[in-house]
Amino acid sequence: MKRTKLLTASLVLAFALGACSSGSTGESGSTDSSGKTDSGKSANLTSDDLAYGKYKEPVTLNIGFKIPDDKLKDGDTNDNNIASRYFESITNIKVVHSWEAKGDDAFKQKVNLAIASDDLPDAVVVDRNQLRKLIDNDMLEDLTGALDQYGSKLVKDIYNSTDGRALADATYDGKLYGLPNVAIEADAPSLLWVRQDWLDKLKLPAPKTIDDVEAIAQAFATQDPDGNGKNDTVGLTGDKQVVYGQKPNPNGFDSIFSAYHAFPKNWIKDADGNVIYGSITPENKEALTKLADWYKRGLIDKQFALYKETQEPIVANKTGLFFGPWWMPYWPLADSVTNDTKAEWHAYPAPADASGKFVTHMAPVTDRYIVVRKGYEHPEAAVKMLNVFTRYERRQDTSEEAKKLDNYAAETGVHIRNFYPFDLLLDYADAVVKRYNDVQQALKGSVDPNTFDPDTKLVYDFTVLDNENPKKNMDAWKPANAYAFGGKVLAETDMEKVYSVFYGMTRTMETKWATLEKLENETFLKIIVGDLPISAFDDFVTKWKQLGGEQITKEVAEIANKE
Repeated sequence: MKRTKLLTASLVLAFALGACSSGSTGESGSTDSSGKTDSGKSANLTSDDLAYGKYKEPVTLNIGFKIPDDKLKDGDTNDNNIASRYFESITNIKVVHSWEAKGDDAFKQKVNLAIASDDLPDAVVVDRNQLRKLIDNDMLEDLTGALDQYGSKLVKDIYNSTDGRALADATYDGKLYGLPNVAIEADAPSLLWVRQDWLDKLKLPAPKTIDDVEAIAQAFATQDPDGNGKNDTVGLTGDKQVVYGQKPNPNGFDSIFSAYHAFPKNWIKDADGNVIYGSITPENKEALTKLADWYKRGLIDKQFALYKETQEPIVANKTGLFFGPWWMPYWPLADSVTNDTKAEWHAYPAPADASGKFVTHMAPVTDRYIVVRKGYEHPEAAVKMLNVFTRYERRQDTSEEAKKLDNYAAETGVHIRNFYPFDLLLDYADAVVKRYNDVQQALKGSVDPNTFDPDTKLVYDFTVLDNENPKKNMDAWKPANAYAFGGKVLAETDMEKVYSVFYGMTRTMETKWATLEKLENETFLKIIVGDLPISAFDDFVTKWKQLGGEQITKEVAEIANKE
């Protein structure tokens, strides 16, 4: 594997901002890839003139496409529909599907086959491991200059919101080999969601510590918080996966582990700077001991590992305590409130660690990349397409043509984003916190909400609507409460954020990781539910190393230390 060097955040920032500040508005008219107007005369163009400029002559871009479930109107196809015609009208880029695949697994297999046969389409979306293989086999175009010259201010600003991490993640030996997606940073922390009406009824304080979570779980399981006279509520509920490790969903126990400074499923560095797998550190044993004790005492839902769908006790309002990300009001809490209009859910940054700090693992800032095959004549075409669909996705195209897309989506239920040429979305890394703060300022009268971008204005409008008529409109309740509670915690909590030093797949992982993951998941779950003693954790660590974990750790350390 070739030696890799990541761009530093400062270099990436300087590179990305350079094109934004250069040039002045030139002649009107569409531009070709050399920066000339349709009259053929050279022009001093700004970055966005080139970013959204239309090719003078048609350009064909062959791609691999993931087939969505959406049903188009009669006559429209996956590669000829209202969305593709909109993009082509703006760019003069004709997108042709070299091949199509239904579903994530089939798409991944198609990409792997294209790599193995050295038969890439002009551009395609790949994952982290596929990107590394393509770079190692010298199959990709360097996109550094293309993004520098043709990237829109919007796209560059979004990349800059990651402090350089997104572009650095796709940069090797000083060259940018992919256009990365950008994940919202807020999606990583797992917060404690509590039925506030139950908490108030039982006169319990807001949770802060492990002991507080324990006390609330015990009260919710034994003191009839819903007042129906039956002993049918549970304490803390969970998921049979135990922890998610990166981006959480409902019911993971990630935050319990983080409170003990354990970070399972993440690659971290120990006190001596050595790379180590987070699931085998001694701190995990402390977290598992606590969870096993809670389960034995009935503070954790005895059925949590048996549910067909993890959200069942939440939706049925049999629990008032679970962990999940900031967006839980969208799902499953909307269903909880629909089933019980008395339900009031609040989010808390709990439990804190022994020093009182809320600690959380973070997710990778990116995990997919648009790449361009080496030798393609117009690598900037992929950049220009990213500019156009990102502008639409971020609600910054107010043209009549864009409104037609919105109307079509509203009338048919078709998700326009499913027909973007690439399944790759960008949003500001701090989008949730920024929208929360902006909405709060507007509610106080400090900011005119009419100055907001469309996404923030929509959150504001829904918040006002829900404040005026609580729970009368669930479409308004979802974002209003996600931001009012989840967004509030993220904006106002000083968190200790722990990033994994590696997210990819090594050679040994390709053959042994599935076995190691199964061992880990089963051991953690069995310890919690009492099928194994806590001493089984030590046996797990020994076995994990013997079955390939030790070799994998060496491989991860070699890669992480080079980067």
